[in-house]
Amino acid sequence: MSPAISFRSPDAASTQRFGERLAALLAPGDVVWLLGPLGAGKTCLVQGVARGLGVDPATPVTSPTFTLIGEYPARIPLRHADFYRIESEQRLFEIGFDDLLDGKGVLLVEWADRWPAALPAERLEIRIEPLGGDERLLTLSACGARAETLCARLGA
Repeated sequence: MSPAISFRSPDAASTQRFGERLAALLAPGDVVWLLGPLGAGKTCLVQGVARGLGVDPATPVTSPTFTLIGEYPARIPLRHADFYRIESEQRLFEIGFDDLLDGKGVLLVEWADRWPAALPAERLEIRIEPLGGDERLLTLSACGARAETLCARLGA
């Protein structure tokens, strides 16, 4: 894993704008792990990615905590998964999670650290930490060459 880079986000709108910046760089097959406590802003960041990928603005992008997976048509299909309520890695495969790893879309996974073996080793990790009020710290870590490129371009 390469050295981490961090960004401060003063509010939800800034977190979404960061998601839009990330979306402009994403390519089919990219996997992004979203880490942080409940209410940190993981889904908020995904909403920005959705906007940046061109998901229809009338389509609500919500946390898939209970549905487990959300799929959104866009210039690159957006797949949004949430491992928070998944009780086993086997359950992931029962619901067809491995189909999302076909390289045709981008995959953003909340609580990815719960079942890391179910995901490719190549990934961009984004840890979101509440700092008080609406402010957040977004820390990016790259695992693999593609993720290192994303980090470098986001840090520029």
